[in-house]
Amino acid sequence: MILFRKFRVLILMVFLVACTMHIMIGLLPKLEKRGADGGDGGCQCAHHAARESQGWGKQRARAAAAAEAGWPDKHTLRILQDFSNEPSSNLTSHSLEKITAAAADRTESFRRTRLSAGKVEEHKPLIGEASGGRTVPARGISRLSALFEHPLYTVDLPPLTDDDTLFNVNSNIKSYPRAAENQGWHHEEGNEEDGFSPNGEVTAESYPNWLRFHIGINRYELYSRHNPALDGLLKDLVTQKVTSVGMKSGGTQLKLIMTLQNYGQALFKPMKQTREQETPPDFFYFSDFERHNAEIAAFHLDRILDFRRVPPVAGRLINMTREIRDVTRDRTLWKTFFISPANNICFYGECSYYCSTEHAVCGKPDQIEGSLAAFLPDQNLAKRTTWRSPWRRSYHKRKKAEWEVDPDYCDKVKQTPPYDRGTRLLDIMDMTIFDFLMGNMDRHHYETFEKFGNDTFMIHLDNGRGLKKSTHLRLQLLATEEYRLSALMEESLLHDRLSPVLIHPHLQALDRRLNLVLQVLAGCIEKEGYVNVVEEDLVGDTTTHRMQGHR
Repeated sequence: MILFRKFRVLILMVFLVACTMHIMIGLLPKLEKRGADGGDGGCQCAHHAARESQGWGKQRARAAAAAEAGWPDKHTLRILQDFSNEPSSNLTSHSLEKITAAAADRTESFRRTRLSAGKVEEHKPLIGEASGGRTVPARGISRLSALFEHPLYTVDLPPLTDDDTLFNVNSNIKSYPRAAENQGWHHEEGNEEDGFSPNGEVTAESYPNWLRFHIGINRYELYSRHNPALDGLLKDLVTQKVTSVGMKSGGTQLKLIMTLQNYGQALFKPMKQTREQETPPDFFYFSDFERHNAEIAAFHLDRILDFRRVPPVAGRLINMTREIRDVTRDRTLWKTFFISPANNICFYGECSYYCSTEHAVCGKPDQIEGSLAAFLPDQNLAKRTTWRSPWRRSYHKRKKAEWEVDPDYCDKVKQTPPYDRGTRLLDIMDMTIFDFLMGNMDRHHYETFEKFGNDTFMIHLDNGRGLKKSTHLRLQLLATEEYRLSALMEESLLHDRLSPVLIHPHLQALDRRLNLVLQVLAGCIEKEGYVNVVEEDLVGDTTTHRMQGHR
């Protein structure tokens, strides 16, 4: 009997010790935080990392508020040991602290060079340590402004009719779902009087920038050279509050659809590689990571080439906790969040490639940079036709595409609709040069707006043999010292939130590839003759040239 009582006392003591240890373990993070807050400051990065990692548990209460339609009551995330390593880590030389400080310094430095008209100053580094000392000469006027004032960049479009515009402002926009469901954005800027006409109707100038961008799309371009809504749209992509997030269906890699406070939507591609990481030469073109900085650079390059076929893209720093996990209603996405052994917040989503714990997107501790691309109009309002590129890859490890083995393939394409008339084949050449400058080897499809039929431009999406004269002249212009392509790209990208977007070797590659393009064109002109290689598109009626066949 005595032994039995001793055994029960022993069991009770073990239970009490276990409870005490459990309580102490629960209090330990709070004691550590109190000690950190009461200290002399210490390392800011370490302080925030500790606070955010232990705050993960506290935020369960907020996450539980979304426990609708059968969501679990408790957070099911756990610390996994097989979290992603270098390819998807965000611990790079372009960390949050460096980007914020360096971008501010570079922007201020560039602003001073523009204000010093008539003065000759020393070259100022723009890309810092990662750039190898890339510089832009001090001038009274920027190269970019001078380029856009060049005669090649001031050619007027034909007068636009209702058939040439994607939307009729007075009728189509009134039925625009996201615009009609809430008119709260009319007063966002505090200019209530400017948003209404004398008869009390809302004017186009009062629409949010994403809707003004949609209204401006026409047969010839996604946006005009001096579209007043463009700068505002780029700013909105960086500053507007994210209200909901979901995964984009389809595609090989992770992409998120973000809805902003003004009801605009954007496609978010998170950072998967550092700017310095290079793709191994033995990688297949369809197995490489999509690069967020390539999306940003593609938009700026498209503007400099005067194509204006890439939707506006801006870089943004995203808080993965507040701006993705806490606002998503996508349960599949929500369940893939976890805390890495380095106390960073990570997630991996669901897709065909690279969506696993080994290739997770990780923040520092929950800050991640990425690209945000403005959405095109909804397909229900502006249908788009998807075309298979004639010069797409075979996407086979051993088999080559037909254009790689058939010397007469180009002649066959020129006899096949829609490439046998209009400017479609010339636009394909524009896109090919654009992709070569970007290093994009994965252009398998392209899209056009169905309303404009075959006589319209091609939309250059998913940026991750005859030539127009205007394109040829602009390429020659961008190879001159005054309008050097790398310098123009460097200046244009300065204004992006994630500057530097491209490092010095990337900028050098642009100049090198441009020279290669011009060398190939020079060889073709010498062999075939100028009129058989370059198509005149700068004189006469533009519609006439759209109807001409190709040489």
